[in-house]
Amino acid sequence: MPKVVVIIIDGVGVGSTPDAVEYNDVGGNTLCNIAAKIGGLDLPNLQELGLGNIAEILGVKKKSDCAGSFGKMKAQSRGKDSTTGHWEIGGLITNYSFPVYPNGFPKEIIEKFIQLNKLEGILGNKAASGTEIIFELGEEHIRTGFPIVYTSADSVFQIAAHEEVIPVEKLYEICNVTRDKIMTGEHAVGRIIARPFIGEIGNFSRTYRRKDYALEAHGDMIFDLLVQNSIVTIGIGKINDLFAYRNINKQIKTKSNLEGIQETIKTISEEENSYIMTNLVDFDVNFGHRNDAAGFSTALKEFDNHLLDILTALKTNDILMITSDHGNDPTFPGTDHTREFVPLLVYGRNIRRSVDLGIRETFADVSKTICDFYQINNNLSGNSFYSELR
Repeated sequence: MPKVVVIIIDGVGVGSTPDAVEYNDVGGNTLCNIAAKIGGLDLPNLQELGLGNIAEILGVKKKSDCAGSFGKMKAQSRGKDSTTGHWEIGGLITNYSFPVYPNGFPKEIIEKFIQLNKLEGILGNKAASGTEIIFELGEEHIRTGFPIVYTSADSVFQIAAHEEVIPVEKLYEICNVTRDKIMTGEHAVGRIIARPFIGEIGNFSRTYRRKDYALEAHGDMIFDLLVQNSIVTIGIGKINDLFAYRNINKQIKTKSNLEGIQETIKTISEEENSYIMTNLVDFDVNFGHRNDAAGFSTALKEFDNHLLDILTALKTNDILMITSDHGNDPTFPGTDHTREFVPLLVYGRNIRRSVDLGIRETFADVSKTICDFYQINNNLSGNSFYSELR
């Protein structure tokens, strides 16, 4: 059977949506604003697939005859976090927002966290940058042994600890307790995140032993349906965490965009009868949240440079979709995600090319289309665009 490959270029938006005013995000436009700030983007392979036909991106031209088909999608789910974005791509619309804590977690939550995890105390309890807070509180953490608790603009409860102070397995155990017994009900955040770090005072660095504990989804999504129909499912990168590892047959961890790209190419070449979903998170984590437009553009160029290798690995009947889960405009005030349309590029040797897929009303159209491609009956949200490509 042919493969479907979905690559999420995390945080790459193409313009604020009509409801962006509700999120104070009017004017957010990740790709276009980066291009304007650095004097233009050089992305010839994405241009060939039709990226320049989606929005006016300086340096990326429109093409009348594209190798791929193109469009853009808007979210129907509430919020603008990674979990709801990925779930909606997976076919499940969430009509409520996960809780956020811009002023830190309430007293009763912290007291319960300390009690159930048998701790002496905690440090932090505020919204902060993950790299900055370990430099701010790392020395005190080493002296006291208290874990560092913090959040961000996302719906997350993050716990940082030096690996020599709180061993990683113990940190994971604390996260499990927090997920199952503390951040529940009205406080059910999208993710609990273990943030181990290493190094000496003044020279700390986070490790790649991070682990996310996502909220379990409340309905079927694409992975569930494909496994029920004997199609092998493969998650690469952050995908596994965001879907809580549910019905993902093969789980591949990655440390960077480049490793995610390389694992995707390897998996496409080796696997049959499979669905491959990859998240490339560096755009969001390393550059969007850090207001680094130049770094963001370099990461886009890296992806574009390897895109031909991805296309070459595809077999005749395989399909590739490239999209995103939200925006994260590094030129926009603050460091939060931005409520934006996301790009949609579709490529396959045996499907129509240069089709304008228009504005899709929900990210869920991706999984609805995949089910059509595999001829799977489903109750997922969205509308398939497979008939437009056949």
